[in-house]
Amino acid sequence: MERKRSGMQIVMQLIGLVKPMLPIMIMAILLGVVGFLCAIFIAIMGGYGLLSIIGESSISLKTVFIAVGIMAVLRGALRYGEQASNHYIAFKLLAIIRDKVFKALRKLAPAKLEGKDKGNLISIITSDIELLEVFYAHTISPVCIAFITCLIMVVFFAQYSVIAALIALVAYISVGAILPMITSNMGKKAGSTYRGRFGEINTYLLDSIRGLREVIQYGYGKDRIEEIDRQSDYLAELNDDLKKCEGRSRGNCDSLIIGFSLIMLLTCVYLNSKGMISNEGTVICTIGLLGSFGPVTALSNLANNLLHTFASGDRILNILEETPLIEEVEGNESMSIAGKLHESDENNSKLIECKNVNFAYNTNPDEVILDDVSMNIAKGEIVGISGKSGSGKSTLLKLMMRFFDTSSGEINISGINIKDWNTSDLRNSESYVIQDTYLFVDSIKNNVKLANLNASDEGVIEACKKANIHEFIESLPNGYDTIIGEGHHQLSGGERQRIGIARAFLHDSDIILLDEPTSNLDSLNEGAILKVLNEERDKKTIVIVSHRKSTMKIADRVINMNNGRAS
Repeated sequence: MERKRSGMQIVMQLIGLVKPMLPIMIMAILLGVVGFLCAIFIAIMGGYGLLSIIGESSISLKTVFIAVGIMAVLRGALRYGEQASNHYIAFKLLAIIRDKVFKALRKLAPAKLEGKDKGNLISIITSDIELLEVFYAHTISPVCIAFITCLIMVVFFAQYSVIAALIALVAYISVGAILPMITSNMGKKAGSTYRGRFGEINTYLLDSIRGLREVIQYGYGKDRIEEIDRQSDYLAELNDDLKKCEGRSRGNCDSLIIGFSLIMLLTCVYLNSKGMISNEGTVICTIGLLGSFGPVTALSNLANNLLHTFASGDRILNILEETPLIEEVEGNESMSIAGKLHESDENNSKLIECKNVNFAYNTNPDEVILDDVSMNIAKGEIVGISGKSGSGKSTLLKLMMRFFDTSSGEINISGINIKDWNTSDLRNSESYVIQDTYLFVDSIKNNVKLANLNASDEGVIEACKKANIHEFIESLPNGYDTIIGEGHHQLSGGERQRIGIARAFLHDSDIILLDEPTSNLDSLNEGAILKVLNEERDKKTIVIVSHRKSTMKIADRVINMNNGRAS
């Protein structure tokens, strides 16, 4: 569930992620402070030089030139060191945040991500995280640098006049704090809306590309293009609003700098006429203030970029703080089906036990998917589950995998509620094959080894032989090293499905759950795979969901699902 955060809450939570990089951040701040002081005092030393020429300064012209030369060289070196440190921190943290977001998504999947806007998720993982570079490289240390530098300059001005120091303090606060806060509040809603619509147009484009064949087939291309143009125009309008906000902010910033510099000049002239400040103080305070707005100007300009960044940070924090529907179980006694089977004959006869299982999705709790389902599946049994579409067959397999939890009732494996199994032990004990197998952009061998990363090449080949796809793979130019997936060698629906079945064989689990495993296969391949499954019955317990009568012939018995009930 998304929560609304203030800009300060977003900042504090994002800063909390900097802890591992704190020493480098401190170094960047120190380098930045000294670097800005060098830049500011180049202008101030110029003022001392002019005063020296007219005999109003105790600092010699030679000293001024030497000091300016040293500070000019140091300014470049220190600026480089500050930026290098900040960008190292930024890109290191972006890698850490990507890792955290992916781990969060893995915990949320599949229960919390089913039906989620995939375009928005892609936008968060890519562009939203990338935008945080502005915050980590150009915000945290600049804020600290501005605060320390301004404090030093206020103390410096106070040596000449307390009133001049107060004017400088008000000027720094106005330009570096008040103006950015006003700008942020003015554009916060527009920034949030822009990031949201950016994710929506990503989704629409993704749908358009994936459904390109259907778009062409039914002549829907013109309408899709018009909708893309409409969404792009609206996005451009939102961006224009943000640019206008940025322009107003820059104009206000420049006006404040000129205004406060003029106030400092007039005030110092007045104080000088009253004998309250020297000629040197009048010149140095005016030049010093005019040349010291660099750190606070950086903050003011950042407010415009942060309109996007805060919106992105908010969306990322929502992902990181999202509570999974299914909490993974860790730390319990390690279990395996093989280790539990010998304990009692009852565990053999009720390897999988569904007791009064009821289920409805959280998004629509009134729509009951499974209604008081009870069944027992024995070790070594092949059980078929049939029924009309929407009767709950696939949902039952997802519950056995604990991708979702039952609304009521329980599912036991080897006499133990699956909620009490360590999640890793449970998933190691089950193989799950769905109708639409996803293939990663990688070699066929690595796609199959996804089921068991430690498997040998011989094990991969044996699994592919069982799935009746070995000969096809061998016929490819690069064999098992052929790169498949989007944009590479394309496999048919049946070939993809057989890769999924090969993964299940390689996983070598005690239970195999198959959801329409032969829907894309011809009779010859179906027969070959069913033959292997039948031969595995002594070592595996197999549950098959299918509409095909030919597939159900190997089942010891068939359970019919009707309106969420088993019979």
